[in-house]
Amino acid sequence: MTSALPWGDVALNLGVSVLATAVFIGVIMATAVAIKNHSIIDIFWGPGFVVVAVVSYLLSAGSGGDDTRRLVVLLLTAVWGLRLGLHIGRRNLGHGQDPRYTRLLASREGGSLVVFLVRQVYGLQGLLIVLVSLPVQLAMYESAPLGVVGAVGIAIWVVGFTFEAVGDWQLSRFKADPANEGRIMDRGLWAWTRHPNYFGDSCVWVGLWVLALGHWAGLLTVIAPFVMTKLLVSYSGKKLLEKGMRRKRGAAYEDYIARTSGFFPMPPKRRAARTSA
Repeated sequence: MTSALPWGDVALNLGVSVLATAVFIGVIMATAVAIKNHSIIDIFWGPGFVVVAVVSYLLSAGSGGDDTRRLVVLLLTAVWGLRLGLHIGRRNLGHGQDPRYTRLLASREGGSLVVFLVRQVYGLQGLLIVLVSLPVQLAMYESAPLGVVGAVGIAIWVVGFTFEAVGDWQLSRFKADPANEGRIMDRGLWAWTRHPNYFGDSCVWVGLWVLALGHWAGLLTVIAPFVMTKLLVSYSGKKLLEKGMRRKRGAAYEDYIARTSGFFPMPPKRRAARTSA
């Protein structure tokens, strides 16, 4: 790891990223209020990271950051973020507002709607984008070549992206078949982990963190994959989804839980006969 890092430029990058994210999220919030559908924030979650990556790439030009590292980090962030946005967009558009947001709005007890939305939805989303993107921002200013550590980071990203993209594709195909109505998706990657897409998302950000290890300061940005994984496992992802699936599918989903790893891919246990809800 090299000790050379333009701290002033990194600090400026962070400030501009905060501003760009605030503008981006503000536009999304204004649009959501106008069309009365706050679910669109889910579509723009991934692209929000692309905004930060583009801003960081442009600001870091001429700063001494390794050009290969800068370009790789930009491309990997963009591919992940844009694919995720397109996937959620295709899945959500035309289905109205997600009930989660309807329930959240119903819980408001007077006061300004804008303040409520900033505190409960959009401000938090913006803060998380800035926080989780710290490895992306820092990596743009690191002068060390990618080397073996960089190759490891790319490999982890590839594994994660494959799990996320293939898992989403397999689930979409499963749901599109009327014969699977009421059944549990337990095929393909979903036989090895109940959440291949969440596992993949976590790996993507571990990979991007490893790509920020061209300087010792990159170690400090481990908070990014930690926060992303914590969100996926304990808050908005796995925990919330499985609570709903237990309620809707009952014993069938409990059987799936019993034979399938909850997060890290593992060979499926000996399964019972295929069940339906």
